Amino acid sequence: MWLLCSTVLATGLLIAASTMPKPRSGKALRRVVIDAGHGGKDPGNLGTGRYKVTEKTVALNVAKQVGDYIKTAFPDVEVLYTRNTDVFLPLHERTKFANTKSADLFISIHCDAFTREGAKGCGSYVMGAAKTDANLRMAQRENQAILLEDDRDKHYGDFDPNSPEGLIELSLRQNAHIHQSLRFAKKVQDQMRTRVGREDRGVKQAPFWVISFTTMPSVLIELGFLTNKEEEDFLVSTQGQEYVSSAIYRAFKEYKTEIESLEATVGTSQTHETNTNAENPDPKPAQTIDAPVTSGNSDVIFKVQLLSSSNPVALKPENFNGLNNVEEYRDNEMYKYLWGAADEYEAAKNMQKTVRETGYKGAFVVAFDADNKRIPLDEAIKKATGKTK
Repeated sequence: MWLLCSTVLATGLLIAASTMPKPRSGKALRRVVIDAGHGGKDPGNLGTGRYKVTEKTVALNVAKQVGDYIKTAFPDVEVLYTRNTDVFLPLHERTKFANTKSADLFISIHCDAFTREGAKGCGSYVMGAAKTDANLRMAQRENQAILLEDDRDKHYGDFDPNSPEGLIELSLRQNAHIHQSLRFAKKVQDQMRTRVGREDRGVKQAPFWVISFTTMPSVLIELGFLTNKEEEDFLVSTQGQEYVSSAIYRAFKEYKTEIESLEATVGTSQTHETNTNAENPDPKPAQTIDAPVTSGNSDVIFKVQLLSSSNPVALKPENFNGLNNVEEYRDNEMYKYLWGAADEYEAAKNMQKTVRETGYKGAFVVAFDADNKRIPLDEAIKKATGKTK
C-alpha cells in the first residue's frame, strides 16, 4: 500500500535552466545539477518487460519533476539538468558539466534491478569502496555505460568498468565533500521511508564513476527495483514518480536549510580534497617515511598508488600521512599520487604494506614501463619475473 505524501507540490511548467553560471556567495546553496541516468541508446534497467518504460524514462521524469519542485519553492536556486531529453550522454560529460557549472550539489537519479524478483527498496549512494558484493555489482552495472561510448580510452584512460583493479582505484578517490554527501543522502532515505513508505536500503558507498569525479557533494539515488513487479508498478506511474520526486525535494529543502546555517568552519568551506579514510580519518604522522628507489635501469617499475584527486595536493609528507617523496602524475583530468619504486613485485608488495600501515588501507600496486607509461599489473609481473630467471 503506497503512503501518501503529506504535501505534493504542483508540477507547473518546466522552467528552462540557464547555462551561464551565476556568482555564488558564502555558504548559500544556489546551484544544483540533476542528472537523469542513462538515456538514448542506453536504456538502463529494463524491468520485468510488462511496460515499455525503462530506467532512462523514469529517471528523466523524476529528475525534471524534482527540478520543478525546487524552482517553485526556491526561485533563487538555479536548476541545471545534465539531460532533459532522451539522449545518450557519456558519464564523463555529466561530471564535467557539474564541475564546469560550479554546482553546489549533484543528484544522480536511477532505478535498480536484480536477478531476485523480491529485491526492493530505495537506496542512496556516495562515492567510496563497496562494502558488499551486491553494491559492487550495482556499481559495475552503472559504470558499464562507459562501454557504449566512442573514444572511451581518451576520456577514461585505462579504467575498465569490469576490472576489480579499476574499481579499487576508483574507490580510493578522496573528496572533501563526503560528509555533506552523506548528510544529503540520509535525508533522502528518511523522506523515502517516512513520507513515501519505501523500504529503506540505507546510505551506502560504492565506486560509481558519475559521483566519483564531481567536485561538490554528490549522491546517486536508486529509486527502487524495476525487476520487482510492485515497485515497477509504482515507479512507472505518474503518482509514484510524483511521490519520490517530492521526497527528494523535501530532502533538498532540509539540506539547504541546514548547511546554510552551519558555521564557516564546517567542511563546505574547504577548497581542496582531503583524506577521508574511515579507519584513519586524520592521521598525525610522528615521522616521515622516505620512498624506496631503484637504479632506474629496469624495464618495469612497480609503485604504490595512494589516492587520486580532482584537485592537486601539495607534495608534502603531512598531506600523505608522513610519506615522503610522493610522486604526482596526470591521467586525463585526474591527479594521481604514487609512492616508492621497485624492480620486483615482491618488493612492491612490501612497499604496499608500509603504505597501508600509515592509513591508506586501500593502497595498491601499479606498474610502468621504461617510458613511464602505465601497463597492466599482470603483464608487468611476467616481464619482471622473466628478467630475474
